Amino acid sequence: MKISTTAVIHHVHTLVVGSGAAGLRAAERLHELGCTDVAVITEGMNCGTSRNTGSDKQTYYKLSLSGSDADSVREMAASLYAGQAVDGDIALCEAAASAGGFFHLAQLGVPFPTNEYGEYVGYKTDHDPYRRATSAGPYTSKLMTEALERSIRAKGVTVFDRMQVIRLLTENDCIVGLICLDLDNAADESRRYAAFRCANVIWATGGPAGMYLNSVYPASQYGATGVAFAAGAMGRNLTEWQFGLASLNPRWNVSGTYMQALPRFVSTDADGSDEREFLPDSLTDVGEMLTMVFLKGYQWPFDVRKARNGSSRIDLLVHQEMLKGRRIFLDFRRNPSDGEIDFTCLSPEAYAYLSNAGACFGTPIERLLHMNEPAVDFYLDHGVDLRTQPLEIALCVQHNNGGLAVDASWQTGIAGLYAAGEAAATHGVYRPGGSALNAGQCGAVRAAGAIAANPGELPEEAAFRRQLDAALQEISAREAALFQPDNAPVREAYMAARRDMDRFAGPVRSEAGLRELLTLIDARLEGMALTAMEPGDLRWFYRLQETLICQRVYVSAMLDYLTKGGKSRGSAMYLDPAGEGIPHLPEAYRFRLDGDEHGSVVQEIRWTGADCAVAWRGVRPMPPEDASFEVVWKAYRERNRK
Repeated sequence: MKISTTAVIHHVHTLVVGSGAAGLRAAERLHELGCTDVAVITEGMNCGTSRNTGSDKQTYYKLSLSGSDADSVREMAASLYAGQAVDGDIALCEAAASAGGFFHLAQLGVPFPTNEYGEYVGYKTDHDPYRRATSAGPYTSKLMTEALERSIRAKGVTVFDRMQVIRLLTENDCIVGLICLDLDNAADESRRYAAFRCANVIWATGGPAGMYLNSVYPASQYGATGVAFAAGAMGRNLTEWQFGLASLNPRWNVSGTYMQALPRFVSTDADGSDEREFLPDSLTDVGEMLTMVFLKGYQWPFDVRKARNGSSRIDLLVHQEMLKGRRIFLDFRRNPSDGEIDFTCLSPEAYAYLSNAGACFGTPIERLLHMNEPAVDFYLDHGVDLRTQPLEIALCVQHNNGGLAVDASWQTGIAGLYAAGEAAATHGVYRPGGSALNAGQCGAVRAAGAIAANPGELPEEAAFRRQLDAALQEISAREAALFQPDNAPVREAYMAARRDMDRFAGPVRSEAGLRELLTLIDARLEGMALTAMEPGDLRWFYRLQETLICQRVYVSAMLDYLTKGGKSRGSAMYLDPAGEGIPHLPEAYRFRLDGDEHGSVVQEIRWTGADCAVAWRGVRPMPPEDASFEVVWKAYRERNRK
């Protein structure tokens, strides 16, 4: 087969990679600031997490805008900073930009609710001392992306759709361009690759969703953090993921009223036989069991602090069944233990909630329909009738609190490369529910503002051509090895890599398991040339390559955390034979809480091409308050003087 050595070349001053809420806001803001030579690159305009995910009531976290809560920017920043391993300047930026970002979305038409007086009412969410949370319903982020897309289309922003970024081009640690696989022309040797010469890139590719198989990320979301690692970008807080219970088809968090309706938890063999209810085996007190199920609605993420005597024991009991190779289902058709529920045996909090909702009656499906009929309609729209069939679930990865290391302008260590949204590491161990949506809008605005203030020139064409020609030469040599009839199917290798990540680096981890996984990843990286058989498989080859690099860096970060004395925290349980056990769970589930020993430091890690270099530093403190308006005004005028 003839080897492709050319690329269709484009010249664009600033590129935004990703079409989620963060990427679209970045492109929109650049255009608003006069940077009109901007384009969006995306694998699929309607793919990605923002467009395709949600929950029972998807939360947007912002400054309190109603009621009598004595909230402030500094108070909100303090809440974000308290999440451990969070830089103070980042927390302050996200708090300061919160109200503006929220009002902009409301003005674009996102239907956040107000009371009759115009207050944007709120409610409390996880790790939230006030009532900062709001919601436009289960599809809040989808509504955001639709509104932002309408805005960039009206402004005439160019969108390069069906483009998979496979390489960032840098010279002297500066961005000079990038290369994409054109998914619509992969079989055309002359148009297979597209190259872009640019001065700036905003990396808004979302979290590295393709790393795990058990996932609540939409199937159309993969992420591309590994591409940035390959270019030399640094990762931060990569140990910190969020896991929780979710349905597998469709992928959706089973939080809120799905749990408050008190369904049965059953497991079966792989073929659906041998159905049995498994929670009562370990939670023998009915009132305790039902209360823990109820609390999973509020306390949806797996949290090691609630693993021994709290609601996260539910997650671990599900995890134990999964390790046995069994499938897990929520059954709304019958009550737990097949009996009438004595609602007075619930905790006072749970009983008061259900009593006030008028839901102390009937079966789970009857309670769910009474409290939240749209929650039933959602699954019905996706081919699952909770009235007549069980819902398959698993303990799934949902969000990465770490990502690419950025400064207060959301720029990475590579000049001209910015990151926004879940691709950027602005969260720590814990974060308020819904803060990710605010962080994405803030990061987009900060990055766009930094570029507008110092846009730079397109890199010299000679520098761009040097890097492009070297990359195309490497690609050509690789294709010569890839297109061989005896090579292994690349998609099978990709699925195996994701299954192993679930097994060893999910919510329950051990040092031995992580070391075994690292060996598997290295072997797969070495065997990359033995995968893919035809041009149509190229997208999966590059997907596998990006995923393996990403896994290598993330797993190295987890191992380094353990060797530095790190213990269980957040949504990760690190097994420790010397730790304390959990009632009615196997001896293997022993662990020790980290407390806040590592809460005032962050871990940063870089891929060197063969191994990883890791460093730790103290968190940057919260910036001091400004002395006076006049001082700030003068600095503002000087900063914005053209």
